[in-house]
Amino acid sequence: MKAVRIESPGQIHLVDAPVPVPPPGFARIKVKAAAICATDLEVIDGRIPANYPLIPGHEWSGIVDCVGSKEDSAWIGKAVIGSNDVVCLTCDACRSGNWRYCSQFEEIGFKRDGAYAEYMIVPVYGLCEKPDHVPFEEAALNEPLGVALGTMEKAGARFGETLTIIGAGSIGLCMLAVGKAMGMRRIAVIASSRKRLSIAKQMGAHTVIATSEQNPEQLIPEIHPGGSDLVIDATGIEACIQTALRLARKGGTVMLAGYGRGKQMSIRMDDIHINNLRVIGAGNNWNQHKKAMGLIADGVIDVHLMVSQRITLDEFEKGIELVRSRPEGFVKAVFIHE
Repeated sequence: MKAVRIESPGQIHLVDAPVPVPPPGFARIKVKAAAICATDLEVIDGRIPANYPLIPGHEWSGIVDCVGSKEDSAWIGKAVIGSNDVVCLTCDACRSGNWRYCSQFEEIGFKRDGAYAEYMIVPVYGLCEKPDHVPFEEAALNEPLGVALGTMEKAGARFGETLTIIGAGSIGLCMLAVGKAMGMRRIAVIASSRKRLSIAKQMGAHTVIATSEQNPEQLIPEIHPGGSDLVIDATGIEACIQTALRLARKGGTVMLAGYGRGKQMSIRMDDIHINNLRVIGAGNNWNQHKKAMGLIADGVIDVHLMVSQRITLDEFEKGIELVRSRPEGFVKAVFIHE
């Protein structure tokens, strides 16, 4: 089969790889769509621990091609999305639903081969059927949408609250979509430039702010007097996190949903202490894929504007370059298999 494989950090090639065989409890997926995530670039560049050589990719949809256990044969031929979490299912963490606290946890696309291929192996216990009317390319975006759902759940976000999102990439835009669906109010999206802010506006943002042109610390108090009830940083950038702490109202909540790339960062503690802020880590949002799929299927959330470029595996270099350069209006490049 064709696959895009990282041989070692910085070395990525299109290869002819063996078609994988699913072990008991797993299914082989004929991949129909796989989106390139900015986090995949961190794996390609060696800034996230991974098992090399590795086929990356954790945003996917496809059709069950075969299964490793006879009792799972009813899945064969079904269009699906699924969890990327490979866990034991028997420890206290798994039994409480906290799969990513499992001591044996491994994630597809990081520790196990992922979706930049014609076929991939996933656990049957995480499968979820894809409704026929949902395009495969949109179904693949259930993963970043699940991150947004998990973040809002951890934040305790409520109807009628004000929301500011820093970052207009796929995670930031998914936060916007979920915030709108929840009935959050006067949602502001902040980004360094206007490259993606037109999409944020189309998706329902009340206010968009490009920091290259405007100062959000002057503008946000005008639309959220006293500060925002909830501020989400979807960038993992030190300056953005510092800004998030200053934009939240007294007693408000700041969610850290961006990947910090292992960097040491400085914050002003008094921004948290004096203002009694709740600052919450929002990584590892698990078991949200079924809910995400349902929201897409029912039209509660529309992700089609996030699919910017459709490519083949042969065009992987083009896709990766688009994710690196982030041209005007670009959000996602998606591998499509006919």
